[in-house]
Amino acid sequence: MADATETGTEPAAEIARAALAEELILALGQELSHGTGVTRRPASTYRLQLHGDFDFEDAARVVPYLHALGVTDLYLSPILEAAPGSRHGYDVVNHGRLNPELGGEEAFLGLAAACAERGMGILVDFVPNHMGIGARNPWWTDVLENGPSSVHAPAFDVEWRPLKTELGHKVLVPLLGDQFGKVLEAGELKLAREGGALEVRYWDHVFPVAPRSVPQLLRHRLPELRAELGEGDVHFQELESICVSLEKLAPRTDTSPQAVADRAREKEVAKRRLAALCDASPRVRAFVDENIRVFNGRKGDRSSFDLLERLLEGQAYRLAFWRVAGEEINYRRFFDVNALAAIRMEEPRVFREAHRLVLGLLRDGHITGLRIDHPDGLYAPPAYFRRLQASYLVERTRALAARRGTPLDADTEALVLERIFEALEAGRLPARPLYVVVEKILVAPERMPEGWDVDGTTGYEFLAAVNGLFVEPEAERAFDGMWTRLSGRREQFADVVVDKKRLVMSSSMAGEVNTLAHRLNRISEMNRRTRDFTLNELTRALVEFVALFPVYRTYVTRRGEVDDRDRALVERTIARARRRSPVVDPSIYDFLRDVVLQRYPEGLTEDERHEWLEFTLKLQQVTGPVTAKAVEDTAFYSYVRLASLNEVGGEPRHFGSTPEEVHALLSERQARFPGSLSATSTHDTKRSEDVRTRIDALSEIPAEFRSAVLRWHRMNRPHVGGENGSAPDRADELLLYQTLVGALPDGGVEPGTRLHADFVGRIQGYMEKAIREAKVHTSWTSPNEDYESGVRTFVERCLSATPFLADLTAFAGRTAAAGRLSSLAQVAVKCAAPGVPDVYQGCELWDLSLVDPDNRRPVDYGLRARTLEALYAEVARGPHARRALARQVSAPEALADGRAKLLLLHAALHARREHRELFLAGDYRPALAEGPHARSVFAFARAHAGNGGRAALCVVPRLVLGLVEAGGGRIRWEGAIPVPHGLPRRWRDVVTGAVREGDALPLEALFSDFPVALLVSE
Repeated sequence: MADATETGTEPAAEIARAALAEELILALGQELSHGTGVTRRPASTYRLQLHGDFDFEDAARVVPYLHALGVTDLYLSPILEAAPGSRHGYDVVNHGRLNPELGGEEAFLGLAAACAERGMGILVDFVPNHMGIGARNPWWTDVLENGPSSVHAPAFDVEWRPLKTELGHKVLVPLLGDQFGKVLEAGELKLAREGGALEVRYWDHVFPVAPRSVPQLLRHRLPELRAELGEGDVHFQELESICVSLEKLAPRTDTSPQAVADRAREKEVAKRRLAALCDASPRVRAFVDENIRVFNGRKGDRSSFDLLERLLEGQAYRLAFWRVAGEEINYRRFFDVNALAAIRMEEPRVFREAHRLVLGLLRDGHITGLRIDHPDGLYAPPAYFRRLQASYLVERTRALAARRGTPLDADTEALVLERIFEALEAGRLPARPLYVVVEKILVAPERMPEGWDVDGTTGYEFLAAVNGLFVEPEAERAFDGMWTRLSGRREQFADVVVDKKRLVMSSSMAGEVNTLAHRLNRISEMNRRTRDFTLNELTRALVEFVALFPVYRTYVTRRGEVDDRDRALVERTIARARRRSPVVDPSIYDFLRDVVLQRYPEGLTEDERHEWLEFTLKLQQVTGPVTAKAVEDTAFYSYVRLASLNEVGGEPRHFGSTPEEVHALLSERQARFPGSLSATSTHDTKRSEDVRTRIDALSEIPAEFRSAVLRWHRMNRPHVGGENGSAPDRADELLLYQTLVGALPDGGVEPGTRLHADFVGRIQGYMEKAIREAKVHTSWTSPNEDYESGVRTFVERCLSATPFLADLTAFAGRTAAAGRLSSLAQVAVKCAAPGVPDVYQGCELWDLSLVDPDNRRPVDYGLRARTLEALYAEVARGPHARRALARQVSAPEALADGRAKLLLLHAALHARREHRELFLAGDYRPALAEGPHARSVFAFARAHAGNGGRAALCVVPRLVLGLVEAGGGRIRWEGAIPVPHGLPRRWRDVVTGAVREGDALPLEALFSDFPVALLVSE
């Protein structure tokens, strides 16, 4: 009988499978078209940082308060199992388990139920780019045990044939506190037995012993045991049999599927046998444990450690001094963090295993959206997001099939995934059924890449642009002069970035750059026209290209497609590099450009084209970390002309934002990515939103600030310390004074009080981090204790000197008065603008936190809940009480207690929740003030045809320090806001309840009861 292939027909099972897949996808499409199955888009989010001291149950306890505040969606830091004691959750060690330190599955389901009861969603931070590595990570442990033949080797981006041949088929593990020989001979590396498994321990770290190395220990002194027990002893025979079985395992260089499977199975069998043998025979157990003692050596006897050294040489890892990581590490990391290993999410199996749990939570409605961490680290971001959306639809299809009583087998599920990809491509299914936002840093004027199936970003570009509204652009020259004179540094920010990129590439990320350069060298050898390029020349050209590249990365696809944006960026960067490198052969830059842009010469084979593409894809994963380390973690701490501009997503060389620039950004946001978060403080910001606006206010009084800095420098000159009397230098001192102005508690700090001691400690901690990140006098890898001690002492003595403290308190009080108004304006803008307003934990009251760990201190939710309850009780008394309350909490003498911010946020979030479609989908329309104070106002409207034709109008002050002081604490506004054409003429203020009417709304009336106006049409 002819088979199905010969007759041209499919087997009946395959026909049925295809029919079922098509039927399910059709039903899914109908569900999605009616809105069921499409995850919710939040109207607002509230970020919580989870850890062992604030877990799922603690989060559940604040849900009622957040719901009362008006928040629609909880926004959680990573919830999967992380490294023990993790305070942030980004070091995930197991994607298949909820973090037990947060309470595990039961506690999380309790949190999800508390949110669902109130109609709230949960947005979860997910980490696809890297994992925490250590004994708690089963994937990584398996790789250390088995090397390239590990079942999980494809999950990690390891260079198994690195430049250093001694590391061939090994992973460099750089965590020793000193050189390997010293650590070994100090007895700090200990061999141990755990049941039938051998492991090497170094303090809290545990490393497996390779299966084929175990006989080295078991056969040591074996003739003595044979003589004692006899050749025929069953326990002795079992021990020898275990040795033989391990010695027969394929070497770790054999990565064939069968060898990998056999090794994975047989090594575990051998461990069970050895454990059973040790339990059954006290003599064998004593023999094995005595061998372990012998292998561990004796301090003072160098030769006694030879056995352990030989054992370690046979492992699939090489333990090394942590300082060698920058140059020799051969696994891709998250930035330069050795404890975070990048994973290859482009591998389908890795993707499936990493997302299985989180997709199940989405399918079951326990979570409603994802925030994707560091997408620029992914091999191919567009493909990742496409697969993420498709996989979510597969989960929905599985649930649909289960409801119909036709559960999917593995083959049908694979077919469904294939057909979903086709349906998405054809537009038969919505491209973004799952709400996803990405932590993408956009460097102005960079735009979000095309083709990403996401709702938008986490909002750093919004933060930078809106913050710029409160910076006086006309003060730029004054701050340039101040910075140059006080710091003695004349470089522009762009030059600082280039220098810091070179520093990063020559130190902490030298290994990644060297690997890329050797790969480029291999490519050059493929063609007679490029084979004479030397490795050194290629390395110099590559370093110059990366140093000058203006954004985080390109997005060349896995098919080698290059879009116009990337082509233009590469061409411009190559042209700049060529001009700056007259000694380098220009044709080398032409060659590098052609490789990056996939411009293949004639005659290139498919394998050679693959090498070109692999180089470009790997390069894309390096430029981002280099840029992040050089800009966010280095230049932002060394170039501090105006520190409030030095924020993630910001451009310190752009001194403020014009209203026109912000209008343009918000208009484009509404058109392209209206689901983006609107952040003003995050767990990663260098300073809180309230600190930032207080520092912004310095731009309104540059001459007075300069005088104050010179005065403070003279006051504090006796406190300058360090070996050469230069700690801190003038640049670090300027950063300190800006930080103190921004972070000083209202009313100052009285020496001898607990508040004073706490503040001094916080500033000392901040300055230590800042000067290490700056990498000028000290660094994390090479701390300069003399300089750091000098800075700590300087901070303590300054803040204990009464004349300085009194002067600082008076000066900071001025900028705080303007900063509070700017902070309220910022809240109103983010709540009314296109996007989803995001509140970082605790920031509903004034928050004067600095960079982490300062911004991760415990939040007093009891205080916030009580304050909100008291405000709400007053509002509930009626319109007159509501208006009086607004006046009371925003009076100059009352603003310091923060109730005005909480009242505004409560009113604005409730308005968003009530008029969801207006704020999520409404048109964006700039509004222009008229009159003498027009320059000090920023305004816009939102309008939506649905919801009864509702509209909103947001009017806020900016650059008001002079106006505040001229009015004795209260601004006497002059001018009006003409209502944009076509909008209603009757409005109600969501904070005060006051009704405003007319074609033009007077500023004095708008701001009479409260410093900002957020109006919704009646």
